[in-house]
Order: sequence, then structure tokens, then C-alpha cells
Amino acid sequence: MCGRFTLTVNPEVVQLAFALESVPAGYAPRYNIAPTQPVLALTNEGHRRATLLRWGLIPAWAKDPTIGNSLINARSETLAEKPAFRHAFRRRRCVIFADGFYEWQRLPDGRRRPMYIRLTSGEPFALAGLWEVWQPSHSEEALRTCTIVTTRPNAFMAPIHSRMPVILDRAVVDDWLTPGDVDPLELMPLLAPLETLPLTAYEVSKAVNSPHTDVPDLIRPLPASPPPDRLL
Repeated sequence: MCGRFTLTVNPEVVQLAFALESVPAGYAPRYNIAPTQPVLALTNEGHRRATLLRWGLIPAWAKDPTIGNSLINARSETLAEKPAFRHAFRRRRCVIFADGFYEWQRLPDGRRRPMYIRLTSGEPFALAGLWEVWQPSHSEEALRTCTIVTTRPNAFMAPIHSRMPVILDRAVVDDWLTPGDVDPLELMPLLAPLETLPLTAYEVSKAVNSPHTDVPDLIRPLPASPPPDRLL
């Protein structure tokens, strides 16, 4: 799964990299984005204005918004089947901007260590996502929520975790963001594990375990960890 990620670059860097018209005012770099928190995203509504979505998808038909706490990820293999995701997969797609993510690698002795994974280039990237609008009542403001699509690991990620987020090649971002209904069969090839860009991973502090900790030190490698520019 993908349960934490980062967007440490300034929003202007994301705006330039993905040809965005605008980003929300006041959005600052983040080092430990956690479920239920706002994420910077671009929806398939036919414009290039980034927006903030709440992480944890709440389907439009949900009675209880806490369902979003368990829908932070959506498995690519079953998007077209699961009631919580199939409508959004066909009609409401988005990309979620990041420049790294965390996974907890299980060691032979059973311990788990937090690993930080990013592109070797350090550039921001787009995660495939789905989004929905949930209206609690006529008198309350609607919630715009999202989930991150995951897939099987590529060769680099396999020793670290059994899943990885879908990192979209920039060449196919606009295909994923096609407005309106799209046949799921046309979208599935976009959800393959990233193979075209090299990744880097290294161990980081267990301070990342707390969703309340959001400081630059979280992405610094531990002294005993391989340097950031060396592939595992």
C-alpha cells in the first residue's frame, strides 16, 4: 500500500513541470502527508488548475464518511469491479502530485524499517488517483476526496514491499486525465509498474511513524543507510 508520501518542492516547481495554470495559494512543502489530510491534485475536469483533495475516498453513496479511512488506496487489478471505485475509475480520475513516498520494509527478524523512495532525479511525479464528491447533507459543504491507485511492485520495489503506487509517465498523464467516461480496458495499460525511470531508496527515521511529524529531517537517510544517489 501507499500510506505516506511527500511533496517537498515548492508548488511553482510542480506548476512548471506539469504545465498547470495555477496551484492553491498558500500550499507549502510537505514531508509526511498522511490519510485524511489535503493533497495537491489535478482532476479530469478539463482544466489545468491544481486543487486540494482530502486523502481517503468517500464514495458518493456512502452513509458514513469514515469509510474513507480505509479507502486510501485502490488496487489497479480490481478497480473496474469494486463498488467503491468502479464509477470513479470510469469517470473521475486524477493525479496526485508527490516527489517521494514511504514504505515499511519487513526485515528477516520481523522488524519493519521505514524506507523513503523517490526518483533518482529528485523530480516531482504524478500518482494515478481517483476522486469523488460526497455531500453530507443539503446544508453542509461537499467533500472532494481521493484515493491513490497501487499496482504490483517493479523489480526495484519488490525487495521493499509487495505493492507500489502507480507513478504515471508524464507522457500518459493527459491520457489518464481524459474528461468524462472512458472504457476501463483503455485505461488499464497506464497502470503498469513504473519501469522507465530509475528509483532510489534509503532508510529514514522512525519519527515518520507519527502523522503529526512533518519536518525536513524525515527524508534524510540514516547514517548506516546507503547514500540517496545509490540504488538498492
